[in-house]
Amino acid sequence: MKYGIAIFPSKSIQDEANSYRKRYDPHYALIPPHITLKEAFVADNTTIDNLVTELKHIANDTNPFTININKVSTFAPATNTIYFKVEPIQELIDLYEKMHQGNFPKNQEYSFVPHITVAQKLVHDEYSDVFGSMQMKKIQFEDEIDRFQLLYQLENGSWTVYETFVFGKEHV
Repeated sequence: MKYGIAIFPSKSIQDEANSYRKRYDPHYALIPPHITLKEAFVADNTTIDNLVTELKHIANDTNPFTININKVSTFAPATNTIYFKVEPIQELIDLYEKMHQGNFPKNQEYSFVPHITVAQKLVHDEYSDVFGSMQMKKIQFEDEIDRFQLLYQLENGSWTVYETFVFGKEHV
């Protein structure tokens, strides 16, 4: 089965992201707006059980932190993806790095750029128009992050929560 790990921001950020995603992101119906901590990976039940234990330890050792989103950016020219740029604070980087060591699959394809995708797979002209108009908009959010989710992919390609891990909370 395919798994991934992500942070879901607050409803206000998700609503803003979805106002673009429903029109410009073909993955809109597959997963809510999120910050990817661990790209999709394949694992069996035993591996997932071990990773859940590790994720509980990571969550217990992590304190809630605040993220800031202050602009729209892009991965162009590599891809025509537009995103809300999440400021790469140390707590977020540390969390990401913990999920790329130990027993976790070594599947890091790109360097970590914390972001929330709002548009992707656009043809070039549409990408230029959308990015141009979004750059003129003032994007400013602050959000308290106190959990992350282990997700799994369903047969229809959509993602759903397998387990939620709350920061600093003792799990039995």
